[in-house]
Amino acid sequence: MQATAYTYDPETRSGSVLLDDGTPVEFGAEAFEAGGLRLLRPGQRVRIETAGEGAARRITLVTLQTF
Repeated sequence: MQATAYTYDPETRSGSVLLDDGTPVEFGAEAFEAGGLRLLRPGQRVRIETAGEGAARRITLVTLQTF
C-alpha cells in the first residue's frame, strides 16, 4: 500500500503517514526500522505494510516507494 509521509520524529523514530484517502495512520520505531530507512521527510511517498483492520490497524513496515 502507498501513503505520504506526514510527520516524523528522528528522536523517537516514529511518525505518521496519510493514506491516499487522507486518513492519518501512526507508525512506531519498529515499523520505521523494519524498512531500513535513516530519515523520512514530510511529503515523501512511501510504501507501507499493515496488520489488522479498522481501529486495530497498525503499520508494520515503512519504506520508500520505488517505481
